[in-house]
Amino acid sequence: MNVTATPAPKSSILLEIEVPSERFDRAIREAAGRLSRRTRVAGFRPGKAPRPILERVLGPTAVVDEAVEQLVQVSYREAIIGQGIVPLTNADVEIVEAEEGKALKFKATVQVRPEVVIGDYKNFTFGPEIETVDAPKVDKVIEELRDQNASLKAVEDRGALNGDWAVIGFKGTKDGIPFEGGTSDRMPLIIGEDRLIPGFEANIVGMRPGGSRTFDISFPAEYPEQSLAGQPVQFEIDLKELREKVLPEADDAFAQSLGDYETLDLLKADIEERLGRNALDRARHEFADRIIEYAVANSTIDLPEVLVDQEVEVMHDEFRSSLARQGIGEEAYLKATGKTERDLHEEFRPKAEQRTRILLVLTKVAEVEGVVITDAEVEGEVGAARARYQDPKTIQYFESERGRNFIRSTLRRTRVVEQLVDAWLAAHPEHPALPHLEDDAPSAVAAESAQAAAAIDATDPGAIPDSIE
Repeated sequence: MNVTATPAPKSSILLEIEVPSERFDRAIREAAGRLSRRTRVAGFRPGKAPRPILERVLGPTAVVDEAVEQLVQVSYREAIIGQGIVPLTNADVEIVEAEEGKALKFKATVQVRPEVVIGDYKNFTFGPEIETVDAPKVDKVIEELRDQNASLKAVEDRGALNGDWAVIGFKGTKDGIPFEGGTSDRMPLIIGEDRLIPGFEANIVGMRPGGSRTFDISFPAEYPEQSLAGQPVQFEIDLKELREKVLPEADDAFAQSLGDYETLDLLKADIEERLGRNALDRARHEFADRIIEYAVANSTIDLPEVLVDQEVEVMHDEFRSSLARQGIGEEAYLKATGKTERDLHEEFRPKAEQRTRILLVLTKVAEVEGVVITDAEVEGEVGAARARYQDPKTIQYFESERGRNFIRSTLRRTRVVEQLVDAWLAAHPEHPALPHLEDDAPSAVAAESAQAAAAIDATDPGAIPDSIE
């Protein structure tokens, strides 16, 4: 068998395979025997019908087609083993010549793990940027705490204002007829947050509890419900309750109510310390992200479509989970936005390409840096998955070889980035320390992308070998 392998676009290899005529003829004879055994032909026992009779029953090309299908599978498998190729997916096969008495010729285009050519990933000119913690930022936190601990006081001596908490009842009609979804007996809202259609809440301003008001308004032209989009309607509203938010005074008593703080100054000092720690942590993570961007920008890689497609599916599952947390079904979301699943995938694709590129580049950097993850570390993460998830399918994924490879690759990528950050800090002792506690390192199984990978049984790009060992 003659095999020629040529690099092709999108990290694929074109195999041109020629199977000798004598082997093809033998495959045709074997195909005729198989078809004869499994085809019932009147007047013949199974396996005894001659080829001309079979072809009269099954079609003139049935025997050759059967032979080609079987021989292509066998010879393709022999070719990739002989060439040391690990395919990412099934090959695209094109039959070039399949004539009896001649050699069988076909082409097979197979996607493989891409070659990653990394450039410089260490000699960057930027450094960590630590956000300054000052009095205004501390005061902002104090105001947020006051808001979180505010009380609501009934309003009786004035009309409604933006920012007030209200409970309203309303009835909407179009041409005098109530429309679906346009009625509520009690709806709580904060006036001015525009939860309802634009301009609706402005009509509550100035109303007093127990009052009623009728007004005309139009739905936005882009409103999802087509029967109402851009249409004028009329609403009648009743203001049932009105309350205003009353913030506590920023004083020592307020500080004492929040914990073990004797004075407001001690609370502010604690906030300043926390903001400082957060600023250091954020600086470290943002610095790590810039290092990743630098490494990827200096690398060359031709992404195979199959890996990008897989990352699109991972992102799609993450999106489903995000909708579910908001109490929204995907079908309802697609209907409300007028999008299709294909539209979502097109939106996900650019980010999926970048994410795939990052995974592959960091895997290569980890190889160059010699980062090793022990079996004990992997098993620790598998144990964490068992404790974290109840879904048997998710646990089974992380217990499988594919899931363990996902964990190992994820840990390697995380560790190599942390090592690059620490190496830069060691080379710049004048820079403030950016502490990294190993105990606080993120789990490989805790991220949303990990759960999404388990949901689709994903293969981590960094775990795919580039050749048969």
